[in-house]
Amino acid sequence: MFDAHFRRVFGSSLEACGRVVARTGVSANLISVGGLVLAVIAAVLIVFEFYFAGLVFILLSRFADGLDGPVARARGEDSSFGGYLDSVLDYGFYALVPLAFAVARPEENGVWAALLLASFLGTGSSFLAFAVIAEKHDLRTEAQGRKSFYYLHGLAEGGETIVFFVLFCLFPGYFWLLALVFSVICVVSTVARIRYTWRLTAEIGEDSPPPD
Repeated sequence: MFDAHFRRVFGSSLEACGRVVARTGVSANLISVGGLVLAVIAAVLIVFEFYFAGLVFILLSRFADGLDGPVARARGEDSSFGGYLDSVLDYGFYALVPLAFAVARPEENGVWAALLLASFLGTGSSFLAFAVIAEKHDLRTEAQGRKSFYYLHGLAEGGETIVFFVLFCLFPGYFWLLALVFSVICVVSTVARIRYTWRLTAEIGEDSPPPD
């Protein structure tokens, strides 16, 4: 939901930065890996309850995540493996932050972090499984920007995840409430994606449409 807005605001600046970084010879895949390293540092800081420092590294990690695509395009490295690696490492980031809050305060945060991670399985699987269907039927879109595979929209996307992770760091005492709210959003997003996919497969003649 926020991704398209973030792309309008920051997209041109990231493309410009990508062209500058590309001239240094740094590869897009190395930037993707660097983003995960920054996420690991953020998680360690959060475990020791240095929340503001963790927030800084979360934002640096997401800057790297936004930069790898522009660097790949500037270097002519737009590849299937690059898109695959970027997606895999993104999910590593998504897992690390809730886990860090659980480790920092297990009695207060453990159950809520587990709930959030479980809800991420729904958003992640509904997103990635749709990409398989899209490839099978040669579906294409750039609604979410230029990507290596079909990016299905949803109520909970990368932008919403970053917003909630920022809120976790700013208000760690309310992690349980924020995690609960975001878990509900993720579940709603998963159900909406399943319904959308059901309707789409019905339109292409594979299934019966869902009831209204």
